[in-house]
Amino acid sequence: MKKVMYALILLLVVVSGIVFANRQIKNATSKQSTPKPLSAAEREAERAKWEATPAGINFKRWEASPEGKKVLNGAAKISRQTSASTNMEAIVTSLSLPSGSRLGFGMMVSINGEDYILSFGLENSNEFQQLHSLKVNDKIIIRSHSVSYAPKYAYPIVSGDYVELNSKIIYKRAPRKGGC
Repeated sequence: MKKVMYALILLLVVVSGIVFANRQIKNATSKQSTPKPLSAAEREAERAKWEATPAGINFKRWEASPEGKKVLNGAAKISRQTSASTNMEAIVTSLSLPSGSRLGFGMMVSINGEDYILSFGLENSNEFQQLHSLKVNDKIIIRSHSVSYAPKYAYPIVSGDYVELNSKIIYKRAPRKGGC
């Protein structure tokens, strides 16, 4: 009976030692995997390296083209409102995105006479249900935290965070969980 007890205690000590050692190894690797932010010089060096790739060359060519300049000017026109997340009046011009787009659910809107893609993300729930009730020529108030662009699209892309129709909120993006 004593031998069985000693064997069980020895087994318990060995197993707990293995578990404890494994935990320390996991903690050490998680601390190592956090990359430190790049300095400004390192960031510029990485950008220069990317601009030398075929994708970077194509992007620079697109930026210099008339289509690219039009998109960049459109993004610059509303950059102040998006950075401050202030209200912008928009008119719905189309209920669908341009063909071939991979932005998820969205629509085309006109803000101050310029056309934009208003993108909400992937449609995986009923969170966009009220947005489906919008019609062409509806005047809406939108708020966004960012405007982006890509050579694939002929319009700047506005990320939709808030949509109001006739003083009634019809969409408000849920805050991210566990993030800043």
